[in-house]
Amino acid sequence: MKLAIVGYGRMGRLVEQLAPEYGFETALKLDEYNNTSFEGMMEANFKGIDVAIEFSIPEAAIENIERLAALKVNSVIGTTGWLTHMNRAKSAVDSHGTGLVWSANYSIGVNVFARLASEAARLLADEQAYGAWAWEIHHHTKKDAPSGTLLKLVDDMRKAGYRRQIDESSNRAGAHPGTHEIGFDSAADTITLRHTARSREGFARGALKAAQWIKGKKGFYEFSEVLFGGGTCS
Repeated sequence: MKLAIVGYGRMGRLVEQLAPEYGFETALKLDEYNNTSFEGMMEANFKGIDVAIEFSIPEAAIENIERLAALKVNSVIGTTGWLTHMNRAKSAVDSHGTGLVWSANYSIGVNVFARLASEAARLLADEQAYGAWAWEIHHHTKKDAPSGTLLKLVDDMRKAGYRRQIDESSNRAGAHPGTHEIGFDSAADTITLRHTARSREGFARGALKAAQWIKGKKGFYEFSEVLFGGGTCS
């Protein structure tokens, strides 16, 4: 299978390195030098491409999504910080009949962690004695804060029925690949759930797993549907 990488930074290079393990040949790489004004997003460049994995910057993500859909290329979107444009992304995918997987985080462990946090929030929803917090830390070059993952965790907790305040905080320092923590505290005890990434490899592997899955499909999917089912277009 032929893969395009849109956004060839640290994540893009890691995706390229691991791609052969997932049956992909990297046939196209677009970065700040050959796609500054989206000039690389042309039909000739994407001829024969099965899937594109996009790890760019928040400001460019929605334009990349719309252009990939117009080129009839299925995509996996790894960039965070663009979710305010979710309706535009869905519209592009639907109107061009393509397939897309998005996620705030492609780590399989984080997606399991999110389910645990949601279940804890559901179980404590009516326990007024328990307050909640959500915290994360990432490397100093990460563009968005709070992380897309933290925002998704909090949103999922609210959907699970936890309506009280959830105190959110973020730190940016050093080269930390990412830690997320959800906690519940009462006068009697504290419950802490934490996921710590050791490297970016888990994110790249999750994105490649999603790329295998979305090949030949139509619809707009979140990565949890790839991992846990859910079956229908979201």
